[in-house]
Amino acid sequence: MAEYGSHAVVLGAGVAGLLAACVLSDSHRTVTIVERDALPDDPGPRTGVPQGRHLHNFLARGTQILGELFPGILDELAAAGATVDDGDDLSRIYVRVAGYEFAPAGRLADPGPLAAYQASRPFLEFHIRRRVAALENVTILDQHNVVEPVMAGNSVVGVRTVNHRDGVASVMQAGLVVDATGRAMRTSHFLESHGFETPPEERIPSVGGYSSQLLRIRHGVIAERMAFVNDGSRAPGALLVAYEGDSWMLAVFRPVGDDGPPTSFDEMVAVVERMLPASIVDGLRGATPEGEISIARSTAAVWHRYDQMAELPEGLVVLGDALCHLNPMYGQGMSMAALQAVALRDCLEVGFADLPRRFYMAAAEQILPVWTLNRANDRVPPRTAKRRLRNQMQQAALRAATTDIAVAERVLRVRGLIDPPARLQDPSLWLRITLVNLRYVVPRKLPLQKAFQRGVARRFPRWLAAR
Repeated sequence: MAEYGSHAVVLGAGVAGLLAACVLSDSHRTVTIVERDALPDDPGPRTGVPQGRHLHNFLARGTQILGELFPGILDELAAAGATVDDGDDLSRIYVRVAGYEFAPAGRLADPGPLAAYQASRPFLEFHIRRRVAALENVTILDQHNVVEPVMAGNSVVGVRTVNHRDGVASVMQAGLVVDATGRAMRTSHFLESHGFETPPEERIPSVGGYSSQLLRIRHGVIAERMAFVNDGSRAPGALLVAYEGDSWMLAVFRPVGDDGPPTSFDEMVAVVERMLPASIVDGLRGATPEGEISIARSTAAVWHRYDQMAELPEGLVVLGDALCHLNPMYGQGMSMAALQAVALRDCLEVGFADLPRRFYMAAAEQILPVWTLNRANDRVPPRTAKRRLRNQMQQAALRAATTDIAVAERVLRVRGLIDPPARLQDPSLWLRITLVNLRYVVPRKLPLQKAFQRGVARRFPRWLAAR
């Protein structure tokens, strides 16, 4: 039986598995990644990741973590052709949320954390995999199918695998097994068959479906590097992202009750022409589709609450989409996997005792605020006074973000997972939001409104100057 700290096995060579292997390499003598696919030698798609044909991107916090785990990789991505935005110029993005367009004048106070390195899922995965493969104590075994974990008492002590090339089955011993196999994971069924309870689940029902289309657009045809429209889960939405080279990805969402996700590129353009600026739509009309359109008919989210299990097996950790997969239209999956990898690293630095429970508790702290916000956005809310007040506060914040650079920056930081949603409840921020919204009360300022604004300016001159 392998001891803790000797050998770790990671199931799955997707982004979550690769990030997990990176942090495990610091606490284990050897790390083995087991992957069922044949891994390509270039940034190409692979069979086991059909979702790789849909839009993927690291949010701001995910990008930060990627740079922390692999020093220099962001420069490598840029040199290889990723679209880079330093986050300083909001004119390069088009954002409309709930009918409000973000177009504030001025510069961000702290643009660095919002820098973006945009590229396709196969491109990102290839460059991360190359850095992980270069680690001296990490081995990647592709074309190996994981049959099941191996138990000894109440501990997972290894995995049974089958080599696809020759059909040979073997047992790989490990002190720690990390399941990063994504939505296809079967770990909960395995645990149930060995006498453990099935982890409780939380679900957010699907609110619609979406289509993704890879495009080729000549450089300079579209000035923006990203366009995002989200008018709520009951209205169509769109996301257009510039990728490596002259490739772009367009994703279009349509809610339940509409005609379903678009089934052709022409239909996608017909949907977005009512949402995006004419200059962007004109660029899309001249685009060349690459490959077939990819269609997903569900946006359902599931969180496997291992943190709520009364008893957990030692030697087993589940992370990434295998732990919690969110509505993909929010684009949070890879960044959440990065946050969980950091949580695992921090738990390992403390030691191996009770590692699974400590990890699930730490991961839950990362997942809960995002899950709560997504659930509120995706469900049909009850018509209560509390809900009406919440909607009014959201509208006030979004209205302020259209013209106020400080409010827009705070919203973008929360959207990028840099700050928790609670940061939008900062009293000083709401004072600013209130001042901005007073401009919209009437066309001409009332005497009381003018007096209020003059009073704030006198009482908080340094606060206003700092913002």
